[in-house]
Amino acid sequence: MADEVTNPVLDPAEALRQIGHSGEGPLDIARAALMLAALDHSDRELAPYEAHLAEIAEAAKREARLAMHAEDGARALSALMVGRFGYDGDRLSYDDTQNADLIAVIDRRRGLPVALGILYIHAARAAGFEAAGLNTPGHFLLRIEMRGSHALIDPFNGGAAIHRERLGAPPAMSTSSPDGPRVAEPVSDVDVLLRLENNLKLRALNAGERSRALEIAKRMVLIAPKKPELWIDLARLNEATGALGAASRAYEACLSLVKPGTALHNEAALGLHALKRRLH
Repeated sequence: MADEVTNPVLDPAEALRQIGHSGEGPLDIARAALMLAALDHSDRELAPYEAHLAEIAEAAKREARLAMHAEDGARALSALMVGRFGYDGDRLSYDDTQNADLIAVIDRRRGLPVALGILYIHAARAAGFEAAGLNTPGHFLLRIEMRGSHALIDPFNGGAAIHRERLGAPPAMSTSSPDGPRVAEPVSDVDVLLRLENNLKLRALNAGERSRALEIAKRMVLIAPKKPELWIDLARLNEATGALGAASRAYEACLSLVKPGTALHNEAALGLHALKRRLH
């Protein structure tokens, strides 16, 4: 039986606000993802889900205790997450929004690569490995390290260990920042959570659900308030939904975080100027 969960009960929004104040991490990443999901499940008790995360952690400690290097650890994690707990990628309904909602992922044992990856990171760290998500556009992978060795894991495909050479080196994405991590380099826990939420936001936008996309954008700013690109995105979505005052404040928040003369500063300044003309 899993140990009793001793984490204090927090309002999910307040828990996420604390994450935003604490910086990039490392975090209790699975619990953070659970708090994000809880915002869409106000009728659910979180205790069973926290107990499940504790069960995964305890089982990971036992399963990986004999691992001598990272590849052993990768096999142990795969056996645990797939063999014992039944987690796998949802290939039949990949774009279902439940696949990026950790509560639904735990219920269904199916999810997107990043949602499953969060559970693998949680298990790996509990087992004593260093673990981080990777900047791999298009498909989420994670890396675990132990005693100078490392392994790359594909959580969507049964926790398969893969060779770095198979990743290739795709050209830079248009959304990539020159100051951001290079392809296949580790990213922060906050960036992993943002990737999870971005899946929900993009699906909402594709479905024409601007209000839903706006709600997700607010959550992204909550956990990463120092990322100016999130504020300008929030400004645009507020503007698109008619919340012009909120849009103005979001543009101002973006401007407070970037240097004058940069592309993002100019974009926010132009957006704010145009918005003020509309308001007056």
